[in-house]
Amino acid sequence: MWSGVFFDLDGTLADTVELILKCFRFTTKKHFGQALPDSDVLATLGIPLPVQMKGFARNDAEAELMRQTFIAYQDTVHDEMVRSFPGASTVLAALRKRGTKIAVVTSKRVGIARRTLECCGLWEAVDLVVCANQVRLPKPHPESVNLALSTLRLEPDNVVFVGDSPFDMQAGKGAGTRTAAALWGPFNPEELLAEEPDFVLEVLRDVLEISPAQAVAGGRLPPVTP
Repeated sequence: MWSGVFFDLDGTLADTVELILKCFRFTTKKHFGQALPDSDVLATLGIPLPVQMKGFARNDAEAELMRQTFIAYQDTVHDEMVRSFPGASTVLAALRKRGTKIAVVTSKRVGIARRTLECCGLWEAVDLVVCANQVRLPKPHPESVNLALSTLRLEPDNVVFVGDSPFDMQAGKGAGTRTAAALWGPFNPEELLAEEPDFVLEVLRDVLEISPAQAVAGGRLPPVTP
């Protein structure tokens, strides 16, 4: 059994992609006169909102105004658009029953991360949430994963980090955990496979079919689909 399973939030446990795109369309149309292509936004999912905005804005001041616009609009539509992916609560309950510690490692800030988990009915199902504003260097840097490991007192080689973005795979590998690519998220599978994850999961319940026993001595297990 895994001693710990860490999950990304957006695109992994919570189906929030359309919410994020809607908020970006509103924000960029307001500030630029037209919405940016969804593909430009999707390429940046998984990194903190302030960093995303700096990548689109013409200067830091504009990036901050865009961030404020995004947050204000998100507040009006968040709850009606957020839901968990099928089987999320069942999977977390099954992991808990096995004695596995569950952490969410997200690029969201604390308040909105809790709100998303509560809307999905998952807040009480996790042991720890590590957010972008709780670390100095958020994903793809491994600091947030390392913080989860140290807080829960877990060894990385018995933990798997499940995420839908290349940034999740990079953060998990950097911290020494196993990694599992979630193909139900918005990223192209080829982008995730390029990160050489230990496991490739088609649906969320596949998390229950992988284990540390599948690891090979002296190296990582090639990507597999249970």
